[in-house]
Amino acid sequence: MNFLNIIMLFFSILTFFVCIIVLMENRSPQRTVAWLLVLIFLPVAGLMFYLYIGQNHRKKRTFIKKSKEDYKLLRRLLKEQINFTSCADIAKRTGLESRWKIISLLLNSTHSPITINNSIQVLQNGEKKFSEILLAIKSAKHHIHMEYFIIKDSEIGVTIRDALIEKANEGIEVRLVYDAVGSWKLKKSFIDPMKRAGIKVGVFLPVTLPFLGSSLNYRNHRKILIVDGKIGFLGGINIGDEYLGKSKKMGFWRDTHLKILGEAVYVLQVIFLMDWYFVYSEELDDEIYFPKQAYCGEKMIQIAASGPDSYWQSIHQAFFSLISVATERIFITTPYLIPDESISMALKTAALSGVDTRIILPNKIDHYAVFWASKSHYMELLEAGVRIYEYDKGFIHGKVILVDGCFSTIGTANLDIRSFQLNFEVNAFIYDEEATKKLADDFYADIKSCIEINIEEYKKRSLARRVIESLARLFSPIL
Repeated sequence: MNFLNIIMLFFSILTFFVCIIVLMENRSPQRTVAWLLVLIFLPVAGLMFYLYIGQNHRKKRTFIKKSKEDYKLLRRLLKEQINFTSCADIAKRTGLESRWKIISLLLNSTHSPITINNSIQVLQNGEKKFSEILLAIKSAKHHIHMEYFIIKDSEIGVTIRDALIEKANEGIEVRLVYDAVGSWKLKKSFIDPMKRAGIKVGVFLPVTLPFLGSSLNYRNHRKILIVDGKIGFLGGINIGDEYLGKSKKMGFWRDTHLKILGEAVYVLQVIFLMDWYFVYSEELDDEIYFPKQAYCGEKMIQIAASGPDSYWQSIHQAFFSLISVATERIFITTPYLIPDESISMALKTAALSGVDTRIILPNKIDHYAVFWASKSHYMELLEAGVRIYEYDKGFIHGKVILVDGCFSTIGTANLDIRSFQLNFEVNAFIYDEEATKKLADDFYADIKSCIEINIEEYKKRSLARRVIESLARLFSPIL
């Protein structure tokens, strides 16, 4: 037996035992089958792929500890604010049982208090978002807390970095967290000037091979900015020039972000501080990070965070619940559509029940495998009566769901398995008719820049496209 045969035998035996391990982990059947197919048909590459990103040991060891510490921190940091949970009674008294169900779910799954002293501003696209966050940064009097999945050494990236440095030089506390994979191209030459100015920088879960990109598990997909504990931002827009429509490949970039003033910022602050403690081991519980709020408005908001450290898949469950309680309409904007069986069934059931169910997706390719996996779900949804639109003006990246006339959510979570199970995400759940109407108006405006998918025409797509879609869908649980 030559050396090559010995190596192949070794990998075959190792792959066999890894397949047994995959079966014994009792993951979802879809993920189990996907990994088994990878291991069987790509034994060497598949084995290395699994050993690097497929195992759950990192989650078990690291994130269970994180979740316990986070809950302790949550209770301590909110102190008096934790009594916001009593405000759920206000929602119950409105007579909207469906609203109460969502609020109660998030109270139980994420311990997220319902806050009512808030105002919100929906920020359409990068230009509006970046102008607002620069104004907020320049207004800072005590601290600036920023957490982003992607920060690029770009024109807007440098502008924001220099604004942070300017505030740090004024004596303002500035803390920044960026994801090691999402921002893997960020060089020391971009970071070092911030550190020299006294800005504290934390890297979320550094990895050895970041160029593998979005396939790596347990990424911090959040986009958060908190200024002085009074102004908060979250949504779909990262920091890079493409979000201003300056990418030749993607063109105009349609996205949605949210600015919040008021008590909901407390919860956003807690989420940041929990992540900060995880990456920087600095615990911050001074009351100055939770200042008294003046009257801001009467928008009812819950901020929900989820991730591999969560006991429950809270945002996933909230999306399912939102879809399930709809009686009139469900409007969804998402760049990626890879629902699990529960979300897919909820969407089809809603449409078959007569609920006006519509989804806007991009028709430009951002990630090839995800793009084709998304299309693989079109036919079954169309057959159930879901109306699907593809955005034709550029690339659409917003993550927005609105239900009936009184529910909406804006945040970082996509309608895909990665957001539901593997990424750290954050969404604002808004119980307000005025905000929902604004988002509905935006949705109708976006439809004017879309091409609706016709089921009869879609049935005529080529065999090659059907095969590509099916293959992409097969591996979608591990995308």
